[in-house]
Amino acid sequence: MTTTEGGTAAHPRFAEALRTLGLDDLAGRIRRFPDSTRTAAEAAAAIGCELSQICKSLIFAADGVPVLVLMDGASRVDVDRVREELGAGKVTRAEADVVRETTGYAIGGVPPFGHRSRTRVLADRSLLAHDTVWAAAGTPYAVFPMAPGDLVDAAGATLVDVRERSA
Repeated sequence: MTTTEGGTAAHPRFAEALRTLGLDDLAGRIRRFPDSTRTAAEAAAAIGCELSQICKSLIFAADGVPVLVLMDGASRVDVDRVREELGAGKVTRAEADVVRETTGYAIGGVPPFGHRSRTRVLADRSLLAHDTVWAAAGTPYAVFPMAPGDLVDAAGATLVDVRERSA
């Protein structure tokens, strides 16, 4: 593990969110890698964990309003299920500029909490299948481990079933 100057591998906004949420102890567990952990596959390979132990933080637009969906790294989000869950007319993946504007982070480094603006958060139940999941710490090179139930609580998420069903 390497850290940046200032003693943390996390993005400064995310480090502040940890302090605000009383999760300072997580700062010391953040791992920064020399190679990108931008995708779930890259993160799982770097960490040495199962793909499903990665928590993806994905921004969608529900009738134009940003919503965060937390999904395990081995699954895909079913936008129709998100639409039904939210009672929205249309749900699409948010454009990169909307992701950055809403969260304050670039795609590939979006953490599950500590965003610039408050959004509705949905967390797929598949995350609860593990004792520990890994999520981005605000950059495409840093991740942190957390018990999924604690992560869902910290994100203020509603547990839902929104992953694509197997064909």
